[in-house]
Amino acid sequence: MADMELVIVGAGGRMGQTLVAAIDAMDGAVVSGAIERPGSDAIGQDIGLLAGVGSNGVLVTDDAKLALQGAEGIVDFTVPAASCAFAEIAAAAGIVHVIGTTGCTEDDDAKIKSFADKATIVKSGNMSLGVNLLAILVEQAAKALDAGDFDIEVLEMHHKRKVDAPSGTALLLGEAAAKGRDIDLSENSVRSRDGITGAREDGTIGFATLRGGSVIGEHSVIFAGDGERIELSHIAQDRSLFAKGAIKAALWARNKPHGYYSMRDVLGI
Repeated sequence: MADMELVIVGAGGRMGQTLVAAIDAMDGAVVSGAIERPGSDAIGQDIGLLAGVGSNGVLVTDDAKLALQGAEGIVDFTVPAASCAFAEIAAAAGIVHVIGTTGCTEDDDAKIKSFADKATIVKSGNMSLGVNLLAILVEQAAKALDAGDFDIEVLEMHHKRKVDAPSGTALLLGEAAAKGRDIDLSENSVRSRDGITGAREDGTIGFATLRGGSVIGEHSVIFAGDGERIELSHIAQDRSLFAKGAIKAALWARNKPHGYYSMRDVLGI
């Protein structure tokens, strides 16, 4: 089978360039298009050279229609508004759309899901194998540890340029904990504490957000009981692991029916 032709959205950014490098190093896929926002300094540049993997003849453009000619999939780590727009574009073309964008609202997610009958969408707050395994462990631990005996806190740290908080991964882990407890995260999460907050309410799931330096991503889920504490953690040391997961997702989705999938589907876990 010929290599899967993929278009990278936000190709000139750090994650976009990492995706290009990941595709170059993997079998089964090729970069066929590279898209950036109008006015980007990357427009007109060879994306292979920009990503440090050598010329591949694919020039960065702000013309989505041009970039998508003949493409089989879009890989998208951008911002919610762009991901919603490209979900519609992917649906019109009937192709794969892999979304690693974080910070989406419930309305954003609903809009993206509305196109799943015409596109094969894989969306996740984190594309790594390790984080998705961690989410399963968190769900199992939350189910096993009684809410009256163990409090749950999700702690995350990222680089200072990250614009959304809590991170998509933190929310993914929070959702896993909520699922294990059979509760609605939106009704039981505590996103900030300041001043005289009173005692911690049993059954809630707390989030703590740290930002600074060049940290790629560190997440811990803490189960705190009387006299003991259990911590489940993941440390990302190279953002290429997210890129590799996204490309794996695209290849997995290539021959799947249109629909809305997660990384758990891709990994079979």
